[in-house]
Amino acid sequence: MDAPTRVLMAINHEEPDRVPAFESAFTNNTIMRHYGIKPSAGLFAGLKILRFIPFRHSIMRSALKNRKLVAKGLKEIFEFSRRVKLDIGISVASLFPRKIIKNGFIDEYGRIMKLEKYSGDGTIILGYYGGFFKDFDDYESWEQLDPNDEIRIINFLAGQDLENEMKHEVFNVPAVGALMECTWEGFGLENFSRLLAHRKQIKKVFDDRGEFTLEMVKILAENGARLIILWDDYGFKNGLFMSPKNYRQYVFPWIKRICEAAHKNDSKILLHSDGDLMQIFEDIVSSGVDALNPIEPTTANPDYNIFKLHEKYGDKLTFVGNISPVMLSQGKISEIEEYSKKLIKVLAPGGGYIFSSGHSINPAVTIDRWEAVMRIREKYGNYPIKIDE
Repeated sequence: MDAPTRVLMAINHEEPDRVPAFESAFTNNTIMRHYGIKPSAGLFAGLKILRFIPFRHSIMRSALKNRKLVAKGLKEIFEFSRRVKLDIGISVASLFPRKIIKNGFIDEYGRIMKLEKYSGDGTIILGYYGGFFKDFDDYESWEQLDPNDEIRIINFLAGQDLENEMKHEVFNVPAVGALMECTWEGFGLENFSRLLAHRKQIKKVFDDRGEFTLEMVKILAENGARLIILWDDYGFKNGLFMSPKNYRQYVFPWIKRICEAAHKNDSKILLHSDGDLMQIFEDIVSSGVDALNPIEPTTANPDYNIFKLHEKYGDKLTFVGNISPVMLSQGKISEIEEYSKKLIKVLAPGGGYIFSSGHSINPAVTIDRWEAVMRIREKYGNYPIKIDE
């Protein structure tokens, strides 16, 4: 069975040949090298060079329009995914650099992003360093995102080229920034919180983000995307970034329209949102989201528990997660194996589950712990699920 069929069957609550696997981000050079992939420093090196070249932004855009060059940049992680049997490879439709700065860039959402090398193994980590917009006037003067910008569809099509080249062993899934995360990060949390007091202004910002995301999802689905990831963190470990009332007023009406548009074009929506989402979990389900990642296991809320949530919503939502990154970096092998086995045993029967960490694979995750996870999936993840002990 190929990867797209496997993933989509699971999301449709059907049993494929084995439990699909996915990671929203894989930043660990040690593990990649272990599987024969030599990680490149492409973006890191490219930005350092471009910063000192005239017409750098034109050069950067020319590179992003080159389908073969983009495919070359994606190939490393797609090939790694194939080797370790992760079913999804991610292409991107937004979050592109808009302005190059020292050690990083300001992206098209106004987020200041910087690249750093992890001293242990040289892994390049992209981190958020604050918002570019100081107020609403700053935001209004920024060039708005254009869903018809050709760099967006080219990235997805380059991923399609790789999926075809790999005979569908990896499912090319495009990802797009959505409403909440990109909005507050463009301003920074303090300025964003001030903006919430100005109802017309904050509604305008959220509506801009919603309209862009809706149009982007339509374009991707019309061009053959069968699953689309929305990057949209709604919370942190102790709760939500804003009140449930504000999510219901500004965010979920758009998410509902986005899901409806995707479904109309035979596409599914996977929402990636970290944090404790308990107060708005019902809203996420009601909006029509098909799958949710990662059901973060290290929140402060004991009720935000993937097994409890699956018991209540397992027939309405596909769960994607949720092995703790802390466990993967510091836990005992036996502990990791038992938890991984429990996820498969409880969540996988009947479909509706995709195996994944509870956030991402960062540089602190060790090879032996990663391989313990993969062994469990290999041993117990075939359908029909049979785990007695």
